[in-house]
Amino acid sequence: MGKEGFELGTTIPLLPFFFRCIVQPRKAISYYPCNKEKTVTYSSIELTSTEGIATLTFNRPKALNALNTSLLEELADALDSIEKDEEIRVLILTGAGEKSFIAGADITEIATLTPLAAKKFAQFGQKIISKLQGLAIPVIAAVNGYALGGGCEMALACDFIYASEKALFGLPEITLGVVPGFGGTQRLPRLIGANLAKEMIFTGKHLSAAEAKAIGLVNKIFAPEELRAAVNEVALLIATKGKASLCAAKQTVNQGLNADLATGLGIERDAFALCLANPDAKEGTSAFLEKRKPVFTGDLNS
Repeated sequence: MGKEGFELGTTIPLLPFFFRCIVQPRKAISYYPCNKEKTVTYSSIELTSTEGIATLTFNRPKALNALNTSLLEELADALDSIEKDEEIRVLILTGAGEKSFIAGADITEIATLTPLAAKKFAQFGQKIISKLQGLAIPVIAAVNGYALGGGCEMALACDFIYASEKALFGLPEITLGVVPGFGGTQRLPRLIGANLAKEMIFTGKHLSAAEAKAIGLVNKIFAPEELRAAVNEVALLIATKGKASLCAAKQTVNQGLNADLATGLGIERDAFALCLANPDAKEGTSAFLEKRKPVFTGDLNS
């Protein structure tokens, strides 16, 4: 290819992903395709969706929403349905009740595990949380209380965290004679740096919402009664954006974090170019020139 052109994919391992998400929209949908709320209730979680926003609520309040195998299986099923739903542009995670987002893994289950069963449990939890992190759409954690152990690890897999003033964060596994098993030793250092992550992991101490915000773990803090409204507000704002460009932006940032700068710039360059193949780019530029609000109808190909 000549100097004026560019070779797509020479430095981009996720090029097929971008072609799938941006170049081949399956069908056009309008903004806010369905204002009617849809609800799916499981034993331990609840999934609702309206106006392009899905809210997944961990619903074991008597156990402080602790994670067990059954809940993780339900979460896997819910994530599958979210992934297939073309109308969903943003996902919010939160916990039922006023005390807890997720208080950790269910200790009654962990206490019975053999070493082999423990490895399988950790592997399953890592798989589901990685699936959450890998969703094409933005994911926001609305942490309304305890986010400890597996709860903190679940929040770390989200794109950003808004928290209640009463929220507590921590990886206290060391106090049980074990280590984090759902990704905490890997995601936390990447977010706040190795030294601060080691201090949290080695001591097992809890951080207040203010302390978590100070080290970059939390984006914003709200009074408990204001948290959900604030999260919904930013989710609605995000949902007005083109789904293909949101997908491209998320994947570009995430892939670039694990690459050197030159490779990251290549990922960004090709993502920018491929976005121009989606009808949202024409709509966005036309709306700007015509001084009107854009109505994005492009979608991802599942």
